[in-house]
Amino acid sequence: MALRMAKNSIFAILLRSPWWVSGLVSLALALVGWFLMPPGYGIYGVATGVPFAIVCAMALKKQWGTPSRARTTAILEQIRALSWRDFSDEIERALQRDGFEVKRVDMPEADFAITSDGRTALVSCRRWKVASTGIEPLRELCKVVERDGLYDAFYVTAGEFTPKAMDFAVEKKMRLLHGAALVKLMRGMRQGEQAGKA
Repeated sequence: MALRMAKNSIFAILLRSPWWVSGLVSLALALVGWFLMPPGYGIYGVATGVPFAIVCAMALKKQWGTPSRARTTAILEQIRALSWRDFSDEIERALQRDGFEVKRVDMPEADFAITSDGRTALVSCRRWKVASTGIEPLRELCKVVERDGLYDAFYVTAGEFTPKAMDFAVEKKMRLLHGAALVKLMRGMRQGEQAGKA
C-alpha cells in the first residue's frame, strides 16, 4: 500500500505554495538551529531545515515552467476572448505540438479524437468559456469513451469544475485541463501573441 501525505499537513501545504516559501522556512530553521545549539553542535541544528529544503526542491521541480498566478489569469482571459474557431485551432495546434495525432470529430460530447502510441482518447472543449463546469458534460463524455472502448477522456475549460465534477473525474480517471494546466498546454498561443501586439 502506498503512503499518502495528509492533504493539510505542513509539507502538503508547502508543496502547493510557491517554492520559495519552503526555502525561507528551511533557511529560518537552519539559522535558528545553528544559533540555539551549543558550540560544535551547530550542524545538528542546521539539519532541522533539511526536510523543508527537500520540499523546496520538490516544489521548485513541480512549479518549473508554470506561469505565475497573474500570468495564468491574464492568459485565461485571452483564451475566453477567443472565438470557437480560433480556440479550436489553438487547441489542435497545442495537442499536435505535444505529439498527438489530432482529428476533429462531429459529436455533441467531444470535439477531437487524439491518438498517441496507438491509443485514442476524446477531447471535449466546446464549453471552454463556462465559468463552472458540473458533472453532466463529464458524464456524457465518459459514456462515449466507455461505449467506444477508447483509452482516455480530456475535458478542457478556461473556467473551474464543481467539487462533484472533480470527484467524478477522479473516479473515472478523466483528465481535466483548466487553469495553469490549460495555460501550459496553450504555450505559444498565436491568438494571444496577436492580442498582445494590438
